[in-house]
Amino acid sequence: MSMMVLATAACAAELHVAVNGSDANSGTKKAPLRTIQRAADLAQPGDVVTVHEGIYRERVSPPRGGTSDRKRITYQATPGAKVVITGSENVKNWERVTNDAWKVKIPNSFFGNFNPYADLIHGDWFEAKGRQHHTGAVYLNGDWLVEAAKLDDVLKPISVTPSWFGEVTNDTTTLWAQFPGVNPNDSNVEINVRQTVFTPEQTGINYLTVRGFDLRNAATPWAPPSAGQFGVVSAYWCKGWLIENNEISYSTCCGVALGKYSDEFDNTNDKGTADPYTECVRRALKNGWNKETVGSHMVRNNHIHHCEQTGIVGSLGCSFSTVTGNDIHDIHVRRLFSGCEQAGIKFHGAIDVTIAHNHIYRTELGIWLDWMAQGSRVTANLFHDNDLDLLMEVDHGPYVVDNNLFLSPDTHLVESQGGAYVHNLITGRLNLYRYSERKTPFHKPHSTEFAGLHDNPCGDDRYYNNLFAQRGDISPYDKPTLPVWMAGNVFLKGAKSCKQEAAPLLKPDFDPTIKLVEKPNGWHLELTEDKSWRDEAKRKLVTTEWLGKAKVSDCTFENPDGSLLRVNTDYFGHKRSASNPFPGPFEKIATGQQQIKVWPANQKSR
Repeated sequence: MSMMVLATAACAAELHVAVNGSDANSGTKKAPLRTIQRAADLAQPGDVVTVHEGIYRERVSPPRGGTSDRKRITYQATPGAKVVITGSENVKNWERVTNDAWKVKIPNSFFGNFNPYADLIHGDWFEAKGRQHHTGAVYLNGDWLVEAAKLDDVLKPISVTPSWFGEVTNDTTTLWAQFPGVNPNDSNVEINVRQTVFTPEQTGINYLTVRGFDLRNAATPWAPPSAGQFGVVSAYWCKGWLIENNEISYSTCCGVALGKYSDEFDNTNDKGTADPYTECVRRALKNGWNKETVGSHMVRNNHIHHCEQTGIVGSLGCSFSTVTGNDIHDIHVRRLFSGCEQAGIKFHGAIDVTIAHNHIYRTELGIWLDWMAQGSRVTANLFHDNDLDLLMEVDHGPYVVDNNLFLSPDTHLVESQGGAYVHNLITGRLNLYRYSERKTPFHKPHSTEFAGLHDNPCGDDRYYNNLFAQRGDISPYDKPTLPVWMAGNVFLKGAKSCKQEAAPLLKPDFDPTIKLVEKPNGWHLELTEDKSWRDEAKRKLVTTEWLGKAKVSDCTFENPDGSLLRVNTDYFGHKRSASNPFPGPFEKIATGQQQIKVWPANQKSR
């Protein structure tokens, strides 16, 4: 047996999947398999599963992973091909009821063991707003309808958005839906039948690559930090996944999950209290929450949209990961339900996590780092049209927020300490919690190991070399509980400085005329600056030595590998002046009005 294992490991294979294949085939390019799941059952560490053009209506549950970053199992779409893996099925035989309302009756056997029209969204910190919500959905030509609160709403003329309603009996599921001016039997109408699209059944399925797919239409459950977390694609308490270059969309709750395992304590927390989640974290430590076992994922260059809880969620399992280059938008825009977990990116336990170069817009919250964001860095992201761009909740630091474009009316809410805000463009308001009595964990450096618990007074924050404009307002720090440090900031027309900064550069009559414009080749920032700001106030390069240590955790501001931190590049990666860096996110500027392409953002874009 051991000789057979060695022989298999030595001969990595490429398995092919095609819509005209057969699971009885060998999986070669000439004799492809029919389902991705069959390829997953066969794939061994080092193997590549290549999926050819077409629509695959299945849930992929990999039974094994790779053994290292160099010997991973890769699932990839054929380059240039449109490969859709979906949790939905086509449905015909609709009958007109009245107006634009139609109905269809489906035997419950159609759904197998999971019927999303009988599956209620529920869980810790979920708020239903006085009605029921199901994980099912109805889609017309790729876009989803809204679930109605009652049948009468579907039978009435359409008011704003077409809706659907479902009823499940012992044997039958009946769906009513509004199809304005359309015969659904002549159109592409789909309904959810699978909870997820790419998620292992077991934890510990490590070192997988998921690349180049269109992953969509999943009946995902609510994903609080205290329960098992599932998305359209889920690194389910795993290590070392690479999720890249995918389109991930139309999830009832979450798009990508980098989260917690399930156990008997799922959704048993008392709402609004900290202690039950602290116990959840303690249990997770016993269940392998450490750098050797969990996390260290890379989520990059994905297009994530139309998810009603989060674009990317992760409780604890997100630690030591990098999230970069993603376009995340239209997250929690319907707001039929609410709770405490909705954001473009929502992480608990973001230890040594880097969130960089993402574009996040049309969300309730852009990024929400809740509990234990220690050693994390939020850098060079573009935020706009969010209710709030950034929320730091009960974190003790150190964490760094640098070179970001915060363009929403409300920029950030801070209920934490130990943060460094450096070289950002901030056009929105700051909201500051004076004190939270919740005692939350802090850790040993670059580790999940507990070092203690502490409450959350405001302060111990640093604001260096930022550019404030329009509604940018840092005055809530006038009377902090803990010391704050501020230097090198510039305040333009409409912005308010803080008494804690000895010599801010104040330009109350300078209008930067900031405007974000979408063009065919990307998003462009219209901005007026002045080169003289460099000479009017001398600024220091922000480094580990200058930032010092976070008070509560007593940890140094440094890179995840323990090396010294130097904020010596700008939003585009351009080198900053070591002797006198320019304020705000751009080092290379011109006096007067400029138009800067900020997404997609790379050094060639200027």
